[in-house]
Amino acid sequence: APVVLLLHGFPQTSRCWTAELAALADAGYRAVAVDQRGYSPGARHDDPAAYAMPHLVDDVLGLVDALGGGPVHLVGHDFGGSVAWTVAGHHPDRVRTLTVASTPHPLAFVRAYQAGGTGDSSDQNRRSGYMRAFRETPRGELEAQLLADGGAGLRLVFAGLPEAAVDAHVRDLSEPGALVAAIDWYRVMSAKASAAVPPCAVPTLYVWGDGDPAIGRDAAVATADHVTGPYRFEVLEGVGHWIPELAPDRFTSLLLEHLGR
Repeated sequence: APVVLLLHGFPQTSRCWTAELAALADAGYRAVAVDQRGYSPGARHDDPAAYAMPHLVDDVLGLVDALGGGPVHLVGHDFGGSVAWTVAGHHPDRVRTLTVASTPHPLAFVRAYQAGGTGDSSDQNRRSGYMRAFRETPRGELEAQLLADGGAGLRLVFAGLPEAAVDAHVRDLSEPGALVAAIDWYRVMSAKASAAVPPCAVPTLYVWGDGDPAIGRDAAVATADHVTGPYRFEVLEGVGHWIPELAPDRFTSLLLEHLGR
């Protein structure tokens, strides 16, 4: 069956794709969701450099090889979406189609983030204040704060999700070293590397929720400028950041239609 590889984002694991996995399997696809580097206990390095984008991309290419060599239908959300954009941009021969929830093309994000120049901060710059906190706070300090009192701080991140889903995500990220590794992705992220991601040449579906507090409209709309292949942009009104879980039926319907084309 055609392979669909799904990449989760921060701070989640493969469990965020539960609804999509079932729907894809029912539709005849081989759906594969993995716990990425740092989130999986078997791939949790103590060196932040191990989470730089080239390593994350190599992981995906290795998974594609293990799944038969591809090309695969690649799906990503949040930071997993950034990885998916990067894989598709640099290795279009390994990707049959691309679907991304929430996250704009990396170059569209960088330009929206920097739009304020030396004057006032841009809308995206303000929305991304949490990224600066991740990068500037001593390693381990912010993680301890988020996990204190049963993960009270981390729970605030998952606004809108059912309590059972929040409990599961907090439990996953409370494993020794898991949240440190997850935030290490941000500590080593590179604007230069993001700006170097080529335009996407494969058929692409980008789904954004207009209630997303982390990703603004400017970067979402500008993503169209960085796709040269067939492109579809869908806005889910009233939906926040956690699209695969907040709107699984709507997202899966769009995904299946995209794959079917």
